[in-house]
Amino acid sequence: MELSRRTLLAGSFAAVVAAATGCSSSMDAGAGKKNATGNLALWCWGGGLGKSVLDDTIAHFPDQHIKYSEIGGDFKQKLVTTLNGGTAIPDITGLKGEDVASLLPQADRFVDLKSVGADSVLSQYVEWKVKQATTLDGKVIGLPIDIGPTALFYREDVFAKAGLPSDPAEVAAQLKTWEDLLAAGLELRKANPKAPIVADATDMYGTIINQGTDRYIDKDNKFIGDQDHIRRAWDLSVKAITTKVDGRTPGGTPDWNAGLDQGTVPTVVGAAWVALDIKAASKTGVGKWRVAPTPSGPANFGGSFLAITKNCPDPAAAFEVIKYLLSPDNQAKAYADAQIFPATPAAYEKPQLKVADPFFGGQVPIDVLGPAAANVPIAYESPFDSALAAAYTAALKSVQAGSKSSEAAWQQAVSQAKQIGKRQGVQ
Repeated sequence: MELSRRTLLAGSFAAVVAAATGCSSSMDAGAGKKNATGNLALWCWGGGLGKSVLDDTIAHFPDQHIKYSEIGGDFKQKLVTTLNGGTAIPDITGLKGEDVASLLPQADRFVDLKSVGADSVLSQYVEWKVKQATTLDGKVIGLPIDIGPTALFYREDVFAKAGLPSDPAEVAAQLKTWEDLLAAGLELRKANPKAPIVADATDMYGTIINQGTDRYIDKDNKFIGDQDHIRRAWDLSVKAITTKVDGRTPGGTPDWNAGLDQGTVPTVVGAAWVALDIKAASKTGVGKWRVAPTPSGPANFGGSFLAITKNCPDPAAAFEVIKYLLSPDNQAKAYADAQIFPATPAAYEKPQLKVADPFFGGQVPIDVLGPAAANVPIAYESPFDSALAAAYTAALKSVQAGSKSSEAAWQQAVSQAKQIGKRQGVQ
């Protein structure tokens, strides 16, 4: 699965770190020439838009002569380079959700969608996702393409054999919190030491952080990475390590793929799109997997937007294209076409999302993922959060390896994060 969404996300996070260390200021370069009216250039990455929906949209707006370009490699870096160069700038462009926080400070590069009628459709999308593309002064630079609400994907057969709750309703009732999951992990370890209930404690840490309303930097640009919400995520993840219910198997690795198929990675807490990775890896797992709510509440990983650049000569026409392409009906079609999870709750009632999935024992995944999508918390995301988070993940790995105590690693993470933040002007 070299091209899984997990891999693509990881590459984008690296781009965010690069932006935090020097790319962002260069975006203040010249505005560039306007494109010709009636010729809309649209950029996105491979798999970012459903093909049938894209083809239909191009046909639906013949007067706009939409030219679609699929951009490979580091999408954000290529977009930034093109914006700085001032030529061949797309009129409409995708923005990855993990990149948008680093682009909000350069909102003047994009059209405020409220200025071209977005207020009439914003309520169709989950509020927290719209907030991700909204500046502190209220400008909206992107309309959501998709989202990545999380769930607990688990092996029903492994749970049942260990005497754990295995029916999705029972799992939802009995594994409500991370503490519940870790307690179940102890029971699973007694019955099956080769199947730790936490695949990787560092992945668990990231999920817990994403379940909250705060990250590492607040709206006033102050460092808050030493506060209780971060320490709780740290302590729970360390507990998974010290109680030996952590498999130390990062998502997307060959060992993770093999474990999904063999039952030695019996759970994945991941975004809706991770179901594709599980299905690809777990060749013998058809009918053995189930879906339940994420312990302690939903989080989000991934999801993206369409934006209009200031280079566009007719933003109103471009917005009509975006509005059509990302309507609830078309988001439902994109899900059926390419498993692009809709950001519009109205799409969850469409037939394409109500299909029982044999891989998940006949469950209808939207019955779990739909409520999760509606309840992801609204959180402020600083452009530098991802760079600071890397310090904590690295330190947590040293606890996994046994080279540092939890307290020593925590102090190291906080100190390094403060230094990274200070270099970016964080107070």
